[in-house]
Amino acid sequence: MNLKDWEKAFKALGQHLRLRIIALLAEGELCVCELEEILGITQPAISQHLRVLKEADLVWEEKVSQWVFYHLNKEKLAAVLQGWLAYLEVPLGDKEEFAADYEKLQQLLENPKVACRPLRKMGNKERGG
Repeated sequence: MNLKDWEKAFKALGQHLRLRIIALLAEGELCVCELEEILGITQPAISQHLRVLKEADLVWEEKVSQWVFYHLNKEKLAAVLQGWLAYLEVPLGDKEEFAADYEKLQQLLENPKVACRPLRKMGNKERGG
């Protein structure tokens, strides 16, 4: 995955109602009318949220006759979360998309312009860090 993929996934996950939908779909497939009943919101609102989740590949749909059932893509959700944690383990300096941030961080650490840095180091020693 790349940064854009995580951005899309986290944007989809960054809304309370979509998190509720994901939690419900983790229990099993549901159609929009069932989500409407449970969540107490309109079909168009639910469809909007499902569209965002589908675009992030976190939800998939299955059409059965005139009904559409929604499923949580647990594999994709796990890949997003595990992948992000693994990505954070890679040093910032090894990430091309953060080269400018890494350079500024190194400059700040070498020549702190912010008064909190020396105080923070003192605090870490007091805590055994």
